Amino acid sequence: MASKGIIALDAMGGDHAPASVINGANTAAERFPGLRWLLFGDEAKIAPLMKDAPLLAGKADIRHTPNRIADAERPSVALRTGRNSSMWQAIQAVRDGDAQAVVSGGNTGALMAISRHILRSPPGIFRPAIISFFPTARGETAMLDLGANIDCQTEHLVQFALMGALFARSVLGLPKPTVGLLNVGVEDVKGNDEIRAAAHRLREGGFPFVFHGFVEGTEVTAGAVDVVVSDGFSGNIALKMAEGTAVLYTHFLREAFRASWSAKIGYFFARRTLAQLRNRVDPRRYNGAVFAGLNGVVVKSHGSTDAFGFANAIGVAADMVEQGFMDEIRKECERLNWKTETAQQAPSV
Repeated sequence: MASKGIIALDAMGGDHAPASVINGANTAAERFPGLRWLLFGDEAKIAPLMKDAPLLAGKADIRHTPNRIADAERPSVALRTGRNSSMWQAIQAVRDGDAQAVVSGGNTGALMAISRHILRSPPGIFRPAIISFFPTARGETAMLDLGANIDCQTEHLVQFALMGALFARSVLGLPKPTVGLLNVGVEDVKGNDEIRAAAHRLREGGFPFVFHGFVEGTEVTAGAVDVVVSDGFSGNIALKMAEGTAVLYTHFLREAFRASWSAKIGYFFARRTLAQLRNRVDPRRYNGAVFAGLNGVVVKSHGSTDAFGFANAIGVAADMVEQGFMDEIRKECERLNWKTETAQQAPSV
């Protein structure tokens, strides 16, 4: 059994680590005062920062690790040489029951590879998937897979739908979310064989969510469903396109308000509303992508985020632990009578 209320942090992962990690944990500690922390990394760099993190006093233990995994390091190299790294040791703390979740802003590929190798997948789940959420016209929508699985079979998409729904229940607080399959059209004849077969399986029912059917790209940002399911190739492209569009819109808006004196005066009167808009679409508020489908909660933070963003990634991990995300996956796999053996496990190192 995992130690209740303990989060393992890869303190050396991220562009601004370890400062962003320690300050982010201190911020998260205000929202989750019952949490305790395991900080993995260079003690000589972490310890001085603890003086400015009073909410962690008496609740955080530093576990010195001499190495860190570089952002450019290949996952295969990280698997062979990363045993003494802060990332590896933080993940291993979850496997050993010293923590219930791990949060890292480090190398995404290495984090996924090491997590799969150490934690494996629970019985019935074939592949882990990357889940995150973002703002839409109706609130917030979760989406998976965001890049872990380029090619997906029918069984994978069905399992992604289940994991995405349980994520939406845990993190977004939706008791029975609606789920849609991202496709090139909403008609039943659209899409490849795998996605049509997945839709057929999901329409049979028996799942803890409402299956909406197919959704197109324009319906994702409209909030037509609470969970969007896709293969990792399409999902990653869709997410990056949405992020790029948001940046482009901000650029156009800034240019428009600089175009003339009357525009600048208009900005003066509209600045409060614009501040609310910036806050609504601030990517730091939605930081924290989950590697679902593993025997443990693994959350990936944006490497470039600040303390506020990292605190929100910690919040995702804490919500999933509190809501029993892992137990729910195991219960649903048993209830659905899925295969007891897992497939495509990570190779031994």
